[in-house]
Amino acid sequence: VQLQASGGGLVQAGGSLRLSCAASGRTVSSLFMGWFRQVPGKEREFVAAIRWASGSPYYADSVKGRFTISRDNAQNTVYLQMNSLKPEDTAVYYCAAVYSGFIHYARQTEYDYWGQGTLVTVSS
Repeated sequence: VQLQASGGGLVQAGGSLRLSCAASGRTVSSLFMGWFRQVPGKEREFVAAIRWASGSPYYADSVKGRFTISRDNAQNTVYLQMNSLKPEDTAVYYCAAVYSGFIHYARQTEYDYWGQGTLVTVSS
């Protein structure tokens, strides 16, 4: 499967952005999709994940209540709606995927496919 991430940009604190990750290739309904982010010099960290078949979402505590992950079956796209953004949300955001129904979704090693990163910058 190929993943194409987009939607990053510069936003002021308190603002919103929506990231997109378009999946192409094999059927997407069997995918488990995740979003991770990385700041230079730090490890990549889990942000959110979704099991495509059921739409069940999972979130890191740091974004719970502010970010929403969803998927669009018609567009084969996963979205990450980010509201109430904070400067500490500044990072390169990556989408990832694996063909599995149940995984340790917060572990990046669980994912087989990665998109290119998209930079999110939140100014204070």
